Amino acid sequence: MSGKNALACDLERLTEHVEELYGPLAEADPYRLRFHLMPPVGWLNDPNGLCYFGGWYHVFYQYSPFHPEGGVKLWGHYRSRDLLCWEKLPVMLYPDQPWCVHGAYSGSALIEDGIMYLYYTGNIKYAGDYDHITAGRAGNTALAVSRDGIAVSAHELLMENRDYPQDLTCHVRDPKVWAQDGTYYMIQGARTKSGQGVILVFGSEDKIHWSYRNRITTPEPFGYMWECPDLFELDGQWFLLCLPQGVARQGNRYQNQYTSGYFPLYGDFRGSCTLGDYEELDCGFDFYAPQTFHDGRRRLLLGWMGMPDAEYANPTVKNGWQHCMTVPCELHNVGGRLVRTPAAELDGLHGRTLAPEEAEVFDLQCRVGGNGRILIRGCAALEWEDGILRLSLLGDCGAGRTVRSAETETVRQLRILADTSSLEIFVNGGRQVLSARYYPEPGAQGVRLDGVEDAVIWEMKAMQILPGKF
Repeated sequence: MSGKNALACDLERLTEHVEELYGPLAEADPYRLRFHLMPPVGWLNDPNGLCYFGGWYHVFYQYSPFHPEGGVKLWGHYRSRDLLCWEKLPVMLYPDQPWCVHGAYSGSALIEDGIMYLYYTGNIKYAGDYDHITAGRAGNTALAVSRDGIAVSAHELLMENRDYPQDLTCHVRDPKVWAQDGTYYMIQGARTKSGQGVILVFGSEDKIHWSYRNRITTPEPFGYMWECPDLFELDGQWFLLCLPQGVARQGNRYQNQYTSGYFPLYGDFRGSCTLGDYEELDCGFDFYAPQTFHDGRRRLLLGWMGMPDAEYANPTVKNGWQHCMTVPCELHNVGGRLVRTPAAELDGLHGRTLAPEEAEVFDLQCRVGGNGRILIRGCAALEWEDGILRLSLLGDCGAGRTVRSAETETVRQLRILADTSSLEIFVNGGRQVLSARYYPEPGAQGVRLDGVEDAVIWEMKAMQILPGKF
C-alpha cells in the first residue's frame, strides 16, 4: 500500500473485508449474470475511464461496496485482453483526497506516452441548510495518474466551482478529455442557475491548467441538467452524447426518469456550432450513463444497465448487490444516426444451438415478417405491430417494471441477448435498442416465436472473472 494515505489504506482494507464477507452471498444469487460485468458486492453505476491501455481494455465504474442501495462512490476496476475473460483489479480511486471526501464521481481516461490520466469529479456535500444545487456542494475537477494501469501514483486538484462560469449552479461534473490538433479538450455537464442543461468546453496545453472556451446547448431549455457528456467524430460526423435530466415524457419518448441520447453536432465545438435533433440511445427500462472510447480500430460503448431514481427495484438487493453493465457495443454512423451492435467478440461465447423450448441464457437472431410476438421464459413479451414495438414484463418478473413502447420502422431483424436477469434487444441491426433487467423464475426456460423467420438461438457461455495477476 506504499504511496497511499491513511484513509486510502483503511478504505482498501474495509473494501477487501466487505468483499470477502458478502461476496459468497452475492455469488450464490441465481440472478447473477453470466456475460455482464457486475459489482463483486454492493452497488454499481456509471462506467468510468473506459480505455485501451497496455494491451488491456480497462473498465472502471462507480462502486459502492458498503451498501447495495448506494453510498460513497469509489472507482471499481476490471480489465480484459479480449472483452470475454476479465480480471478483477483493486479499486483504483478512493475518496481519499480533500476534494473528494464524499465520493470520487464519474470521469474519463486519457492515454498518452504510456501513462493513464484519469479525470474525475470530486464530490463534497456540505452539511447544513443548503439546497445542494445553488449552494452547499463542491464539484471539483481532479486528476489521478497511473503508470501501470493498476495503481495511482499522483493526485491533483485542477478546478473548483470558482473556476467555472458564474451563471452556473454547483452542478458541474463528469469530465471527458481527449487530445486534438495539438491541444487537450475537456467537456463537462452543467446546470445553469436559470435551470438549463449545458455542456462546457475547456482547453489546455499541458493537461493540468484548463481554461473555459465555449458552451454547447439548445436554443430553448431541454432539461435542467446535462450530465455524463461525450463528444466524438465518427465517419465525418460529430456526435454529442449526454443525459438531459428533467425532460418530460412525450408519448412514447422519454419514458424513463432520465433519458440517455445524443445530438448530431454541426460546426466547430470550440466556437460556432449547432445541435441537430436529439435521439434516444435506448428505449428500454434500464440504460444510463453510456461512455465511449476508441480502441484503435473502432468506437466502443458501455452503459449502466440501471436508472437513477427509478420507481422499480431489483430483488438482488437482499443478497447484497445491485446493477450491471451492458455488453460492450460497437458504434456506427449510418446516415448521420448512431447504430449500436454487440461487439463481435461476444460471438466467442456462443455454445451449442438451442431448440426454442431450451432457451434460458441465449443469443437469439432472426428475421421477421409483418407483425409478431416473442415470449421469453414465460414472463417477457416482445411485440411489434403497426409501427409500435412493445416490451412487456409480466407479473412480478419486472420487479415494478411494466411496459416500454417505441415507435419504429418496419421490424425486419431482431437480436436478443438474454442473460439470467437482463435483456438487450437490438432492432434492425441496432437502429433501436431496448435494455432491461428482468427476473424470471430461476431455471425457467423457453421462447415462443410468432411471426419469426430463420431463427437461430445460441446458448451463451459464461465469461470468466478472475482475480487480477500483477
